[in-house]
Amino acid sequence: MMQEVRKLGVPVPIIQHIDPDTSTLIMEYINGPTLKEELYRLSAKERRSRCIELGEILGLMHEGGAVHGDLTISNVLSENGRLFMIDFGLGDLSDQIEAKGVDLVLLNRAIKSTHYAFHTSLFKAFLEGYSRVVGKKDGEETLHKMREIERRGRYVERT
Repeated sequence: MMQEVRKLGVPVPIIQHIDPDTSTLIMEYINGPTLKEELYRLSAKERRSRCIELGEILGLMHEGGAVHGDLTISNVLSENGRLFMIDFGLGDLSDQIEAKGVDLVLLNRAIKSTHYAFHTSLFKAFLEGYSRVVGKKDGEETLHKMREIERRGRYVERT
């Protein structure tokens, strides 16, 4: 998956060596915090910028027919002002709106659970970046699917 999303322009660590005989994967080391950690230290303007960037990155993936499958702010690393996506163990090649909606649900929950005080502004910034890449219509369609998926949950507030 990392090689596939890299072709789409998604920043991921560079895979340097794969040895299928020993199940060894050697990749570039990203020397920076997770986005989850970094958001605590940033100003409101910088947090907004990071979330717009994350939205653009996920937009590239979705436009290219790839989903992350486990999109949290712990699976995004930051190095020298640049975000890198990691942990594609649940990733897939899919154009299904359901799979795209799940990516948004997981990210929204991750932001809400760790950065509740500014969750709304961060997710709004993410959606702004996402829609820049996928377009307003597709962005709204994916957001609508996200809300539908959330309503299926057992312990959710009904609005």
